[in-house]
Amino acid sequence: MKSTAAERSLWRNRDFVTLWSGQVVSTLGAQTSATAMPLLVLGMTGSPADAGLVGAAGTLPFLVAYLPAGPLVDRYNRHRILLTSEILAGLALATVPLALWLGLLTVAQLIAVAFVQGLCYVFFSLAETAALPRIVPAALLPTALAQNEARKRGAALAGGPLGGLLFGIDRALPFLANTISYVAASAALLFLRKDLQSTVTAPAEPLWRATLTGLRWIRRHPLIRTAVLLIAATNLIFQALILTLVVLARDHGANSGAIGTMLGIHAGGGLVGALVAGRAHRCFTPKAVIIGVNWIWVVLLPFFLLTTDPLHIGLVGAATSFVGPVWNVVIMSYTALLVPNELLGRVTSAAMTFAWGVMPIGSLGAGLLLTAVGPTGAVVVLTAVMFVVAVGATISPAVRRAPPMTAPGKRSENAPSPSPPRS
Repeated sequence: MKSTAAERSLWRNRDFVTLWSGQVVSTLGAQTSATAMPLLVLGMTGSPADAGLVGAAGTLPFLVAYLPAGPLVDRYNRHRILLTSEILAGLALATVPLALWLGLLTVAQLIAVAFVQGLCYVFFSLAETAALPRIVPAALLPTALAQNEARKRGAALAGGPLGGLLFGIDRALPFLANTISYVAASAALLFLRKDLQSTVTAPAEPLWRATLTGLRWIRRHPLIRTAVLLIAATNLIFQALILTLVVLARDHGANSGAIGTMLGIHAGGGLVGALVAGRAHRCFTPKAVIIGVNWIWVVLLPFFLLTTDPLHIGLVGAATSFVGPVWNVVIMSYTALLVPNELLGRVTSAAMTFAWGVMPIGSLGAGLLLTAVGPTGAVVVLTAVMFVVAVGATISPAVRRAPPMTAPGKRSENAPSPSPPRS
């Protein structure tokens, strides 16, 4: 049987292109407002702790919502979840420029808006992850994941400078632009034709039991379990690092445009890494990626101590971002190929609870570190934590015995059966 054009080429897959294109716009808008948010809080209160609090509110749903969201994504209409998430996030964000124009904006409102955006992102990201294997053939799945990485990194590259530029013109503009991007992404979702549900319907079991299914699956796979813990540690470090770099640049006189450019350059390294990740992941075993990337970060983080120039900070950040996509593509491909699709939402939600649930701690910790020891001291502390993480990755038995990634449809003899675990 001959394969169709959509099975041979990712860019001839109409549903993938539709979803990907809409999310390019949405992610660009999100990065634009994400750049402006700490600048807005610092401009309103001058407090890094307040900026950390707003950042923590945006990532708190990663800790409290991922576990219950996973079973819901497996159980209910994924297309509807995608659309509802975009619409609600856009409505919440639209209140920010409105309150700015009326002179009524408060930190409390920004905390609430950030939380709603984070909550919508949780549901959207889980639904998109679970739906992608229904849209893209297994052979093209790593390439699709790499393109999603490129989408995120490219949006961050453009969103940083754009957010800083728009904020310099008018504080409301970055948030207005993001609101419009949500409208455009919602419209794109209306044109998806593919059935996004698994061919196996998730059982109508109690929500608490469904959440445990994902946790049990991860527990049975030592490499995935260890990778999740390592990702959690590095997410904590880099979540704290972003605010640290913003304060470091601001304390040395950088304006909003320079800070936005710095963050854009930082993201540019990730874009280049994402563009090569689709091919590079085939050249490295999971063991080499997990150990090697952590040690590269250990080497690079101290370079932030050698400069206060936003351009140089951005270049060091670009180097740290370059290797991240290879890590993401390897781990995500490994998981997507191994986990049955009807369990993918629950397993992903369990993994994300640990891997991304630390982000509010990173934001709050950054605010406290910056208040206590300043940006230079914060970089020293984060470098020390990164060293501990790299040592942990190196000595982990699960990482050292990690099997190579197998081709779609095959399974390493060292990997566990993809069947769901028994209670």
